[in-house]
Amino acid sequence: MLDWTDRHCRYFMRLISQHSVLYTEMLTTGAILYGDSDHHLQMDAFEHPVALQLGGSNPKDLALACKMAAKYDYAEINLNCGCPSDRVQNGMFGAIMMKNAQVTADCVSAMREAVDLPVTVKHRIGVDEHDSYPFLADFVGTVAEAGCEVFLVHARKAWLKGLSPKQNREIPELNYDRVYQLKKDFPDLEIIINGGVTTLEQSTEHLKHLDGVMVGREAYTNPYLLASVDQIIYGSDSPIKSREKIAEEFLKYVDNELSKGTKLNAMTRHILGLFHGMPGARQFRRHISENAHKPSATIEVLKNALAKTSGVNG
Repeated sequence: MLDWTDRHCRYFMRLISQHSVLYTEMLTTGAILYGDSDHHLQMDAFEHPVALQLGGSNPKDLALACKMAAKYDYAEINLNCGCPSDRVQNGMFGAIMMKNAQVTADCVSAMREAVDLPVTVKHRIGVDEHDSYPFLADFVGTVAEAGCEVFLVHARKAWLKGLSPKQNREIPELNYDRVYQLKKDFPDLEIIINGGVTTLEQSTEHLKHLDGVMVGREAYTNPYLLASVDQIIYGSDSPIKSREKIAEEFLKYVDNELSKGTKLNAMTRHILGLFHGMPGARQFRRHISENAHKPSATIEVLKNALAKTSGVNG
């Protein structure tokens, strides 16, 4: 979710679900160690619980990044071993790390020694020609020996050459059974599945076999998918918020951020899918897309966009 799940996005998502664990976009160790670390790591307390996802393959750099991140009250730190982009490959991290389980294990060890936080790993079921269950089981087993107890598994292999990141999310076939087998063979580990999940009905089916479900782009493009997750998945008895209520609450956040100098489109770009499938959704998206980026844009742009949904409820 690189460049997507920033702090504004997470605040918006937290308005929809109070219990789901939210993940940051993948942040490289270089961005944290040599960039504006506070800009990258800061978050509103309202966002909790949040997991920080790191990209890197140098144990010392990862350990130092973890120490810096520990000041920001993250719930866990996740090492990305699943991203197939060229930029990530050139840095020798992401999905390419599956080809060397021991390097990944060394990274996990260093990260765990650096902070008193859960260190988890997100990965694919295979990479390039390494596409067998024994390869996957060896990777998980080796990394688990380093102390990792939670694995978030994208149920597709990754092709490092020939496919774009978008194609890598669509073309390699989903293999949920392989992830289910991991749980059977490693019953003491927490196995969370990712990939192709678009409904809560699918999530509840996966939860019959696994410990958790990660939903990525579907939750971003159709965020109201999460509106009943607290009730259906977590057993909450709180009422389900309407889209209108969520929008009203986000307006307050936007107003506050604008007073700090945050640009309107930095926030509104994350809510384009709020009225997905509802009357006025297209007009809502269009008005924001055409106006929120303008230097003179104020909160009135968002208010006018919401007016085009004609008070949609539910």
